Amino acid sequence: MKTVVDAYFWLLRAVIAVLLAAMVVLVFGNVVLRYGFNSGIPISEELSRWLFVWMVFLGAIIGLKEHAHLGVDSLVKVLSPFGRKVCYGLSHALMLYASVLLTEGSWKQTVLNWDTVAPASGLSVGLFYAAGIVFGASSCVIIVHELYRLVTGQIADADLIAISESEELPHSPGTARGKQQA
Repeated sequence: MKTVVDAYFWLLRAVIAVLLAAMVVLVFGNVVLRYGFNSGIPISEELSRWLFVWMVFLGAIIGLKEHAHLGVDSLVKVLSPFGRKVCYGLSHALMLYASVLLTEGSWKQTVLNWDTVAPASGLSVGLFYAAGIVFGASSCVIIVHELYRLVTGQIADADLIAISESEELPHSPGTARGKQQA
């Protein structure tokens, strides 16, 4: 199972790289054609916007798996391990609810707009909204797995605080971390 999950996230990273490269080619090519040859690529703006949306949603899936999103840990740091578990479970339950709503809404928008064509590219507008389906479904699986790990006791107390400070940042003696080190 771990091999399948690793392959999925490798595929997401590869797709993101391809999307980014395509965006660079489309936008840079369009700029060169406009300024150099007084011409352009008609679908460049629309397609690069769609690729950007897909890239962001796919990157958010990876960020969710790696716990790379921003957060505030002021309250969680002062709680007991049991309190941290409660907050972790509650926050993940709320994220699961939001992901289910996003998936459901994206599904409805995709179905609703499947027969609508984009003005420049002629592609189905449903493809634009399908990014939300992919993100929502993937995030639901990740969050349910994290909740399962919490309920079965597979998450260490240190992992209940999902925020970690960067060791590369200098800490002045006046900061809380500097006081602990002194």
